[in-house]
Amino acid sequence: MVEGGVRDIDDLPKNDANYTALTPLWFLERAALVHPQRKSVIHGSLHYTWLQTYQRCRRLASALSKHSVGLGKTVAVIAPNIPAIYEAHFGVPMAGAVVNCVNIRLNAPTIAFLLGHSLASVVMVDQEFFSLAEEALKILASAEKGTFKPPVLIVIGDENCDPGQFKDALDKGAIDYEKFLESGDPEYAWKPPKDEWQSIALGYTSGTTSSPKGVVLSHRGAYVMSLSGALIWGMTEGAVYLWTLPMFHCNGWCYTWTLAALCGTSVCLRQVSAKAVYSAIANEGVTHFCAAPVVLNTIASAPRDQTILPLPRQVNVMTAGAAPPPPVLLAMSKHGFRVTHTYGLSETYGPSTVCAWKPEWDSLPLEAQARLNARQGVRYIGLEGLDVFDTEKQTPVPADGVTMGEIVARGNSVMKGYLKNPEANKEAFANGWFHSGDLAVKHPDGYIEIKDRAKDIIISGGENISSLEVESLLYQHPAVFETSVVARPDEKWGESPCAFVTLIPGTEGSNEKDVAQDIMKFCRAKMPAFWVPKSVVFGPLPKTATGKIQKHVLRAKAKEMGPVKRSRL
Repeated sequence: MVEGGVRDIDDLPKNDANYTALTPLWFLERAALVHPQRKSVIHGSLHYTWLQTYQRCRRLASALSKHSVGLGKTVAVIAPNIPAIYEAHFGVPMAGAVVNCVNIRLNAPTIAFLLGHSLASVVMVDQEFFSLAEEALKILASAEKGTFKPPVLIVIGDENCDPGQFKDALDKGAIDYEKFLESGDPEYAWKPPKDEWQSIALGYTSGTTSSPKGVVLSHRGAYVMSLSGALIWGMTEGAVYLWTLPMFHCNGWCYTWTLAALCGTSVCLRQVSAKAVYSAIANEGVTHFCAAPVVLNTIASAPRDQTILPLPRQVNVMTAGAAPPPPVLLAMSKHGFRVTHTYGLSETYGPSTVCAWKPEWDSLPLEAQARLNARQGVRYIGLEGLDVFDTEKQTPVPADGVTMGEIVARGNSVMKGYLKNPEANKEAFANGWFHSGDLAVKHPDGYIEIKDRAKDIIISGGENISSLEVESLLYQHPAVFETSVVARPDEKWGESPCAFVTLIPGTEGSNEKDVAQDIMKFCRAKMPAFWVPKSVVFGPLPKTATGKIQKHVLRAKAKEMGPVKRSRL
């Protein structure tokens, strides 16, 4: 027996007084204490400090509580990157409720499904999208005749929009967001969740092949990923972050909460353009921003009169989504941007792997650096398990850079599950791992590299073709600005690659037939013959609100085009 009666170091009793649930809400309280006068959010002429943001979020939580919105309730937010959607990430969970940020590019029937499925008690909507929300609620009311209970409808005004929209919303009975805040207490005594696994956010998958699935995230996961994202990126205290990535997309990859942890500054960008990005870098001191590869392409290839080069400082860029083509990474690097490549899904709180840069790569040619940086890399600090599994044997594939399998993950930064969808949960978490549906190889150094979504693999004559690898080579053609490759029915091979292409500005007037022939000639010199696109289609590419190319739309278009005839090239 030793002093205090403790025989072993693990015999010390749990000190309940020290247990506090992990939640990113603590970050906001600390930011207001440490840097009360530092700018927290900038949006046009609106400038808030951390103290003001903390008070506004407490007001929001208080006002929601007065409307009986708390534990178990959901608050939907339909808005672009404006201060109110940032405030909702704190104010809603401070009331004990769950924040559901809705993609503003969705149509009314889809939004109606989301609002009904989540049983939204409150709908906060930016004035520009009020008519969209109004139409969605009408559809929902019609579908739920006799049982529909209208949610509290709050409209958010914006000086950058038509004032008539805002007035119209108020005339129809919507509550003014600012007046709603005024009804709340700036000193509201919010409480952290009793259980850190309590839900903090709900987000919906794209639902391109079925109804959208509701991804449920916890306070614990949000806390872990907020800090993990900062560490992985090397973000430091006081970072100035430009919101090019929509906050409705995976809660802004958790950087909504990270910015509070770092006492940094959020610069809101309502609409993304290369000129607006460069302007914010020059005028607001931006140090970091996130964007999909197609957005990086727009920034890298912007006309000289829309850029500010050389950059006044190094600007850190995080990209995820489709694998960024090495030529785009190379162009961004030459402009002075430091690009960090990550990968993840809504189900993993956004990015959860990173192509961690190694100092020994610095001496390699830029082209080789870009190729290495195009890989999806290794797990985040906050992700405990990551591997590539053989889809049939459910065992890890060899680290040979060739054998393909499915990316699987597990740990604190994986979702709680899909809302009201036990069958999808059973499938997603088979064998104790979350199954991503993305196909990849594992290199000898342990870094993974995505080859395709399972549904995007093109099977031509029994051979698998990675659409991403074909796209990567197409980007090397001097006339190609953007491209996406999908399967098209083929009379001889079953399927063959079909390339949808947007040309570099200034070359759109070229003879498309000649350009198509030149692209296919270029491809024959760069790739195996069965990889070469049998058809090339020109025109703008359909995209999501986050800049991702909508391959499901292109697949449908390729199918409508009919099969490639055997006599064709």
